[in-house]
Amino acid sequence: MRLINIFSLLFIFVIVNKGYSQTTSIKILQEGNKVSIRGLSVVNDKIIWASGNNGMVARSTNGGNYFEWIKVTGYEKRDFRDIEAFDKNTALIMGVDAPAIILKTIDGGKTWNKVMEDSTKGMFLDAMNFTNDTHGMVVGDPIDDKVYLSETTDQGSTWKRFETPYIPNMYLTKKGEAFFASSGTNLKLDGNDLILVTGGLSSRLHFLKEWHELPLIHGKESTGANSIAVSHKNAVVVGGDFSKDTFSTGNCVLINLNRNMTITMPKTAPHGYRSCVIYLHRNVLLACGTSGVDISKDAGNNWELISIEGFHVVQKAKKGNAVFLAGSNGKIAQLIF
Repeated sequence: MRLINIFSLLFIFVIVNKGYSQTTSIKILQEGNKVSIRGLSVVNDKIIWASGNNGMVARSTNGGNYFEWIKVTGYEKRDFRDIEAFDKNTALIMGVDAPAIILKTIDGGKTWNKVMEDSTKGMFLDAMNFTNDTHGMVVGDPIDDKVYLSETTDQGSTWKRFETPYIPNMYLTKKGEAFFASSGTNLKLDGNDLILVTGGLSSRLHFLKEWHELPLIHGKESTGANSIAVSHKNAVVVGGDFSKDTFSTGNCVLINLNRNMTITMPKTAPHGYRSCVIYLHRNVLLACGTSGVDISKDAGNNWELISIEGFHVVQKAKKGNAVFLAGSNGKIAQLIF
């Protein structure tokens, strides 16, 4: 019995890796709505939620064959830059500013309850991330040079301003340094570790209570880190200059997240500015941006352009293998192996 199981696992391993090595393609599922989608959450291979501007949310319960478009009543002009979904009925959406809000639905988007609001001058929320179905955090641009963080432990029903238990000034940022609300992926909770990446005039990584300079292009409001993906204490950060989205210099770094942290550059970079990156497998990654989509099959060292279609965000199913992308003009697509 054990021998059979071993051969079964080897067969699965070969099939999975062969699938990643074969040609991939992008299948457009939706397009044409006047919505810029930057929030995407894929619960499983069937349930997909997306959010964008003009107060819009999209939901599919059949793997993307049909999307229901929902205009959130009372928030028709809001820009929902990030979304976190837990099942076909339950999701959170993040309205970035004026005032910053988080709304929650438990009935598939029919009604929304405001669970957080902050009208502090200068508020601008950038990303949400959850470690599980109950614990999550949201990050916002600095207020008085200090990173805004809020935390929930009850699936987003209530939120509390997060104050670091470390050195009081640990979260002070440099002048002109901020976060990009480009894909909701510049914040990661990895166990007990809070990981952040910044952009702007400076581009840095926060990990293990310290800030680390990133060798990404920076110095302008349009430059720096946009997204981080983490797997098995390894991380990949992507970004670049969104005002020059075909420019490939300084748009990706590879990081070993140990106490003796190492930061390296890929041999072949993604082919332009990239706003989101995810792990598909331990050594396989996908990155997207307004100038195209790249795949890496060697842990981020080399990237291959697989599409010139522009997207803001990409996500893999939390429980499953399906991969979806979303972008401007209401565009939602699926990665096909």
